[in-house]
Amino acid sequence: MVAVTMSSPIQPQRRRHPLWRLVQVLAIALAVVLLLPYLLVPLYRVVDPVSTLILWRWATGARVARSKVPLERIAPVLPATVIASEDAHFCTHHGVDWGVIRDAIEEVDDLSEARGGSTITQQLAKNLFLWGGRSYLRKALELPLSLWIDLVLPKQRILELYLNVAEWGPSGQFGVEAGSRYAFGRLARDVSAREAALLAAVLPNPHRRSARLPGPAVRRLAGVLEARARSADVSCLGAR
Repeated sequence: MVAVTMSSPIQPQRRRHPLWRLVQVLAIALAVVLLLPYLLVPLYRVVDPVSTLILWRWATGARVARSKVPLERIAPVLPATVIASEDAHFCTHHGVDWGVIRDAIEEVDDLSEARGGSTITQQLAKNLFLWGGRSYLRKALELPLSLWIDLVLPKQRILELYLNVAEWGPSGQFGVEAGSRYAFGRLARDVSAREAALLAAVLPNPHRRSARLPGPAVRRLAGVLEARARSADVSCLGAR
């Protein structure tokens, strides 16, 4: 007798819904967007980046004035004053000052209203990869990225990058060199202690505050910052 082998019919391959493929593509795109900053940060040890705001102004045809300057060509009093103004514990924290954040949150009912909790590293993360304004989402993205930046980059480089991408003037002046030239007509290496305090006083909103034509409030704040800068902890910057 001849044995007859019965074979099961081939099942047709089930096609996935086009919507599922779209979800997959969007998920991959989102993962790339979230991971890209972490891949770029190590490159910034040697590559000089630009901020998202600079990119936006370029894309819209708005004016951008920026001259990159290394930290050693900036008057030492200027980084000290910025640290005294923006982030007193810059040399000792690891990208995020949890104590300052806790104090800021305790003073308000809404996290989006908390002020004074961002370190220089957090501001750099925002400037390079995120957007302005206050939101839970931006903070959630900003905090781990700030920890990564502090882990990968030395403090001197973090401060150098911040000084070169922060907005220092009302009409597209980015970086301390452009801000110093706009406000005082001189290079960042030549600013005095008083001028450094005026520049620090206009952060983070040079559209409402002016170092070039300072009002009474800016002059008072500059006086406070000038005094604080004398005792600022700049040990992480090395001897200059």
